[in-house]
Amino acid sequence: MEAGLFEYELPEELIAQEPIEPRDHARLMVLHRDTQTIEHRRFYELTDYLKAGDTLVLNDTRVSAWRLYGRKPTGGQAEIFLLHPLADGRWQALVRPGRRLPEGSRVVVDDLLEVHIESRLESGLRIVRLVSSEPVEQVLPRVGQVPLPPYIHKQLTDPERYQTVYARQPGSAAAPTAGLHFTPALLERLQAQGVQIVYITLHVSLDTFRPLQSEQVEQHKMHGEWYTISPEAAEAINATRGRIVAVGTTCVRTLESAAIAKRTVQPGARETHLYITPGYEFKVVEAMITNFHLPRTTMLVLVSAFAGREFVLRAYREAVQKRYRFLSFGDAMLIL
Repeated sequence: MEAGLFEYELPEELIAQEPIEPRDHARLMVLHRDTQTIEHRRFYELTDYLKAGDTLVLNDTRVSAWRLYGRKPTGGQAEIFLLHPLADGRWQALVRPGRRLPEGSRVVVDDLLEVHIESRLESGLRIVRLVSSEPVEQVLPRVGQVPLPPYIHKQLTDPERYQTVYARQPGSAAAPTAGLHFTPALLERLQAQGVQIVYITLHVSLDTFRPLQSEQVEQHKMHGEWYTISPEAAEAINATRGRIVAVGTTCVRTLESAAIAKRTVQPGARETHLYITPGYEFKVVEAMITNFHLPRTTMLVLVSAFAGREFVLRAYREAVQKRYRFLSFGDAMLIL
């Protein structure tokens, strides 16, 4: 399929620059695949669509990345994008300018923090060591910036607004944004009406921001992302009496990567390169919640595989017409 089949017109002013308050008051577009009809609701009305016996699967990854700005001892400016914490104060990171920061380089971020470039990986990422006179976990929130997506130009006053309320497992470079709409009270209401809540983990990589890299959809290469499904989570998912509802494309990819039979997943921690395109046969996911994605992205391709490209693009055109808010801090879509 040609990548151009996943284009649509997105006015720049519809790209949400800040989250709505309260979280669950975002708009919710409901797509019914069986009748090809669309409803317009609010996210807190999700309780009207999920039923006793359904399982809602959430990604509990936590954004651990930080963007640091500093200078080399020679005075040149440098940027360090911390991605994943390793051990002994070391991190995987992106560095800029890469060619001018070879192994052994130092970047002074603040009086409290230096970054030492230790090694270069084949992927182009670096292994860096953070050196500080104070605990690094206390220093980073003071000197670092939350690495928001490149289309968001406004800094958050509260960094926790780019975390889900159930974020627990550090390791993501970006938030699983479909989950940003949930509040503790909404989750409690869903549980009270018999919806089972299950948490799995997929650490989102920077590839989530990259558009399709080729003119043919199928030729795009997916980079790996690590996921974990505990034995308890797998048992709960596999015992679901109602529908298995995935929150976000990260949960969709995790569940389908772990599928070993219809409505059955295997527990474990693995790397997934799964790329879901139209024609894919879904084995586990029976409904999904997602945000509105950029044109020509793997997320839009995945959603189109689940609900049908023409139906999805019709819904997107209607969302533009009705002035929905798009992308990470935007409104949501429920596909049944």
